[in-house]
Amino acid sequence: MNGDEQLLNGRVYGAEHDDPNPGPLPHRTYAELVGGPLDGLLLDIHGWRTEEVDDGVALSTELGRWPGGRALYDPRPGEPRTPGPGVSCRFYYSGDTP
Repeated sequence: MNGDEQLLNGRVYGAEHDDPNPGPLPHRTYAELVGGPLDGLLLDIHGWRTEEVDDGVALSTELGRWPGGRALYDPRPGEPRTPGPGVSCRFYYSGDTP
């Protein structure tokens, strides 16, 4: 794991780099991002409907193939989800888009 990966691991996507507490909050629900440029980050999905989670996400990043582009992450069909706060599911990297 390089320095950039260590910096991202366990942080919440969108948290400011200088946030003194960039980790998850105990009352929120998260998806763990697996693979790709945002590997190890948590995405806050608190309050998302099942359909929204099923659709996956395109997240802005400077770390992907196209700086300023988006990294695509999707859940795997049939993978179990845990209801309630904490890490509920995983989103897997599927590519980049400009």
